[in-house]
Parts: sequence; C-alpha cells; structure tokens
Amino acid sequence: MKALSILGSTGSIGTQTLEIVDDFPALFKVVALTAGKNLDLLVKQIQRHRPEVVALADPNSIAELQERLSSCGAALKPPVLLAGSDGICAAAAWASADLVVTGIVGCAGLLPTLAAIRAGKDLALANKETLIAAGPVVLPELEKSGSRLLPADSEHSAIFQCLQGTPWADSARLSTGIAPPGLRRIQLTASGGAFRDWDPADLSKATVADATSHPNWSMGRKITVDSASLMNKGLEVIEAHYLFGLDYNEIEIVIHPQSIIHSMVELADSSVLAQLGWPDMKLPLLYCLSWPQRLETPWRRLDLTEVAELTFRKPNPAMYPCMDLAYAAGRAGGTMPAVLNAANEQAVAMFLEERIQFLDIPKLIERTCAKHQQELRADPSLADVLAVDSWARQITAEAAP
Repeated sequence: MKALSILGSTGSIGTQTLEIVDDFPALFKVVALTAGKNLDLLVKQIQRHRPEVVALADPNSIAELQERLSSCGAALKPPVLLAGSDGICAAAAWASADLVVTGIVGCAGLLPTLAAIRAGKDLALANKETLIAAGPVVLPELEKSGSRLLPADSEHSAIFQCLQGTPWADSARLSTGIAPPGLRRIQLTASGGAFRDWDPADLSKATVADATSHPNWSMGRKITVDSASLMNKGLEVIEAHYLFGLDYNEIEIVIHPQSIIHSMVELADSSVLAQLGWPDMKLPLLYCLSWPQRLETPWRRLDLTEVAELTFRKPNPAMYPCMDLAYAAGRAGGTMPAVLNAANEQAVAMFLEERIQFLDIPKLIERTCAKHQQELRADPSLADVLAVDSWARQITAEAAP
C-alpha cells in the first residue's frame, strides 16, 4: 500500500486523487492533507480518509476546524492539525508519506514541494510552477535527495508514458538537465482553449464568461483562462524543458481541438509515439500513483470511431501572443520564467476580477518581463525566485490601465 500526502486536497487535483484512492482502497491510503478555506469538504475528506495530519493555509481557520471535528464524535480520531506555510511544508514532508501529490496552484506550491523533495519524497507533480519559476533551484535539490518527479498533468504524463521502455525511464530520473536517450523532439498538444475558433480581431470583446468556458476540459478558472491565452501551453514548454532536457527549439506546440492525443515524442530514428485517451485528469494522476505498474480500471474506454477525426494545426501567434512570451522567457532562463509566471498570475487574477481586458494580459506580462531584463539572475537562489515573484506581481498590478 502506498501512503499519500495530498497538497491542495479540496481543489481539482486533490479531489480527483481522492476519487482514485476510493477506487483502489487496497493500494493507496491518505496520511496527510492540506487545504485552503473549504472546510465543509475538508471535514468530509477527514472523516472518509482518516489522515494522520491536516494542515491549513490560514491559521485563523484552525479553531473552526477543531470545533467541526469535535462535533463528529468520539469515533473520529482527530488528526494532528497544523497551519500556515510551515504547517503545509511539514505535511508535505510527513514521515509516513511515500508519494506527495502537489495540487496547490501557483507559486504557493513551491515551498511545500521543495520541503517534500528535501525529505526525499517522490512527487506526483501537478504544480507546474515548481519547475517554471524555480527550475534552477529545484534541479540541484532533486540531485541531492534522489526524489523523483512523476508528471501528473496530461501532456507531460503523455511524454513520460511514451518514453517508457527506454533505459532512462526505468528509474524515472526526470529533471537531470540531460535528454532521455533517443528523444529528438516533443510536440505538446493544445486544445486551443475557449477562443480557438474566434477571429483574433474579436478578442478585444472577450469577457470573463467567454474565457472560462473551456470546450474540452473541466478545470479551475485560472487555468481555463491560461488555456484561452495559450499561456498554459507556454508554461508547459518551460516545464518540459526542465523535465526532459530538450532545447526550446525541439519543443513544439500543436493545436489539436479534440484533445485525444495528449502529446507526442519524436525519437532519433524519426518514429513518433503518442499517448491517447479521453480528456480526463484522473488517468495521468493514476499513472503517477501506480507507476511503474498500470492498474485496470472500469473507466470509459477510448473509441476512435466515436471520435471520428483527429485534426492538427499550428497556433496563430496573433491569436496567442502569450505563447511567444513564454518561449522568450524560457530561453532567457534564470529568474525570467519566474517573472513571467508571477506576472501572468497577477494579470489573470485582475482579468477574473474584471479590472482589465483579456488582451491586457499579454501586454502587462510583456512590460513586466522587459523591466526585469536588466536585473535577471542567471543562477538564482530560492530567495531570488521568491523576491522576483513578489516584485513581478507588484509591478504588474501597478501597470494595470
């Protein structure tokens, strides 16, 4: 049985991971949970899974959680309760955990992810900001601890699955800075998001409701906006660079509206391998939890005759300016991807609050990255990453029209 620490248990990644635990109770158990403010759901999760420790992001919510758990009766053995950043890091590094599922969104997930790595834990990596913002910091920590990153998002999981059988994949040593043997090119597929069939001239009229209506995937509001701008795919390009060691020139984005092929790899002999499946985050999560085994599931099986067609096209830079911004930040390296990520998070938050327009998002990101150019640190420390993250958010907020 594999013991899990689930960071962000009440979010999309966390709830789907717990569904998998329910599906395979003989194989997985929960020893640690961390959550934000959704105490109603968290209490249900504690009652169902009986974790050893629970950590809340907000220390002010601990008293209320204690009261709610006390009202559950003597049958529920209360877990250890922790709070704040230190508490979440402690849950991430919890001694009895075998695998840590990193479902906390944004740079808030960086410190607990590093805590888990330093404790020698393997990770199901669903928090892409860990590598995007802090790749130069994380890679040396992985080398020291021997922890393994198993990609939990659909695209990087697809790449990882396609590489199974190579000598490199036997030990899942990702993020070494060296490309796996025989890997020549990565093609990251993108649905194209909510605006894939729009005329670029109409984006000036895009509303929050428009941007948060994804045609294929059920995701949180922030990541759905990132999909509409294609920033999610740009960030995944940076993450793929750190995970798989390829140069940015060998990592491509392809619009694939059906979202059936989740990514492809081209090998040295020109063979192209792809991983296919319905758009469902539970599959890559399950593969992280069960690796190197595959578990039989009763889930809906892929029927290509039902899909009928698979189509592909190059992304239009005029429709997706965030894509080129992400490539530029990745190639600049150092602290620039952290600035890009923080500026995007701040700009998207302002868009969701209807303080800016959709097309203001790339404009604000570009301005913030340009201001950082002279201060870029090529070999940043963790303190440098956290400092530029805070700086970029402030600069982006101040630049809002």
